[in-house]
Amino acid sequence: MSSQAAASFRLVGGRVLGAVVTMWVTTIVVFSALYLVPGDPLSVLLRGRKPTPELVEMMRAQYQLDLPFLERYWNWFTGILHGDFGYSIQYQQDVGELLAGRMPTTVWLVVYTAILILIGGTALGIASAVRGGRTDGAILVATSAMSALPAFVAALVLLFVFAGLLGWFPSFGAGGPDVASRIVHLTLPAVALAISYAGLMARITRSALRAELGSDHVEAARLRGLGGIHLFRHHVARNATVPVLTYSGILVAGLLVTSQLVESVFGLNGIGSLVVSSVKNLDLAVVQAVTLLVVAVFVLTNLVVDLVTPMIDVRLRQRKAA
Repeated sequence: MSSQAAASFRLVGGRVLGAVVTMWVTTIVVFSALYLVPGDPLSVLLRGRKPTPELVEMMRAQYQLDLPFLERYWNWFTGILHGDFGYSIQYQQDVGELLAGRMPTTVWLVVYTAILILIGGTALGIASAVRGGRTDGAILVATSAMSALPAFVAALVLLFVFAGLLGWFPSFGAGGPDVASRIVHLTLPAVALAISYAGLMARITRSALRAELGSDHVEAARLRGLGGIHLFRHHVARNATVPVLTYSGILVAGLLVTSQLVESVFGLNGIGSLVVSSVKNLDLAVVQAVTLLVVAVFVLTNLVVDLVTPMIDVRLRQRKAA
């Protein structure tokens, strides 16, 4: 095996091992959260409910409160590895089945929002970096305002204007099974989620492009007679992609977290609204499962980004190999 191949293998192995350790530590933290609260865990779980003997027995059986802590954790952890996330006290349903029924709506919303952010944010960032002057100033002002706008405020404004006053879009629900219905129903929620992230994406893209446009290797390429689209594509955009890609990895997990507010405003039956309801009703099994899901998505996307970026930026690959 060549030294370069060995270095690449160590890089991939190290990143994968780091992701696995992160997820394992996350399971410990998530499971231990209930037992860090002062008082009896059962009293916390029964808060706000009428403690009938049947309910008390169900809670004790589900959370195995009569077993030692490490044994409870091991049973819970091995159950997750086999796809058993527990039972929802609130919905009287297996948590895995509950998440599977809610997941499509959130996936549609996150993917739709991510597309809007990538297209809108990068387009604004490129225009700001390349055009300069008044265009740059106007875009900077606009993206600063976009970045500071909370998603729930944007959701309320869009709902009032485009669903209430103009009637262009529906105000409630995720639409039917067909693609057209989904897109129509999720447009306002996706735009509300995308606005602040698109502003940040535009500023990151602008900064990355500006840094590359002023770099030595771009100046050298200009001196060799290169210019126009060829110079931008091969000497500017390629290297500027790295910070944009890094932010995109954080973006996906961030959308899963912030979608809960928008889902509540638009009455979407997704993961976000599920976790809000579960926290309110102390449905611990659902909260644990959703928390693990969000962390898993965050770890996985950042792992992919970390492995892909050296393929894009040769300088980064050489630095990591060294």
